[in-house]
Amino acid sequence: MTESNPQRIEREARLRWVPLNLMKVSPLAQRELNEAWVDRLAADMQLEDLGYPTVNHRDGHYYVIDGQHRVEALRKLGFKDEKIECWTYENLNEQQEADKFLVLNNKLTIATMDRFLVAVTAERELETDIERIVRANGLVVSKQQVAGAICAVGTLRRIYSRSGGTTLARTLRIVRDSYGDPGLHAPVLDGIGLLCQRHNGKLDDATAVAKLGAAHGGVNGLLGKAERERSRTGAPLAHCVAAAAVETINSGKGGKKLPSWWKA
Repeated sequence: MTESNPQRIEREARLRWVPLNLMKVSPLAQRELNEAWVDRLAADMQLEDLGYPTVNHRDGHYYVIDGQHRVEALRKLGFKDEKIECWTYENLNEQQEADKFLVLNNKLTIATMDRFLVAVTAERELETDIERIVRANGLVVSKQQVAGAICAVGTLRRIYSRSGGTTLARTLRIVRDSYGDPGLHAPVLDGIGLLCQRHNGKLDDATAVAKLGAAHGGVNGLLGKAERERSRTGAPLAHCVAAAAVETINSGKGGKKLPSWWKA
């Protein structure tokens, strides 16, 4: 009787000894380094718990795909020229590195912004289209405090998934033209997104911008009205922003009025 000879399941990556001084990080395919987390890892570092970071060998360097904080913790502890064992890929491009990062970290808590930016580098369809729409409207997805910056990527995803790219673009234009940068925050975007979705054929964008932009208190006035609606109704803040926006747009005499948010 002959013994069975099952085939081995082999990974694409291989375990290799990689010099720390040849390891780099691609900012487009990785999340931003968290120095506080590096300090914490360094303070509690047990070499047996290091595991195997994942890297990609290209252009004479090893680009860290997963494990950059562990690698930086080793450097903080004084390791420089030593080698550590890593799962190593060969000649992936930055898009492929980013895609590997997302797969490897699928079950971990990664900051929403970091995951979004890496997904754009990986050319994931949803995030890439959202980023295109944002840029087409003269804005930018960024956690930096720069002109036209939007950091509420979870809200952008929600509007896009709920209503599509056309509604997201329309939402961005109305908020941008009504309030400028002070309006580019989650509750306002989400609320105006709901308004655009429900009143797609009834809402006149130019009228909405004129009324919202001229209202007393600007975006803070809108949010103040929304908070009062939330206290009165207990409804989610985004719906209360939409209700406050409808009230503002309907203000004044004449013109076609939108149905009350709560009766529509």
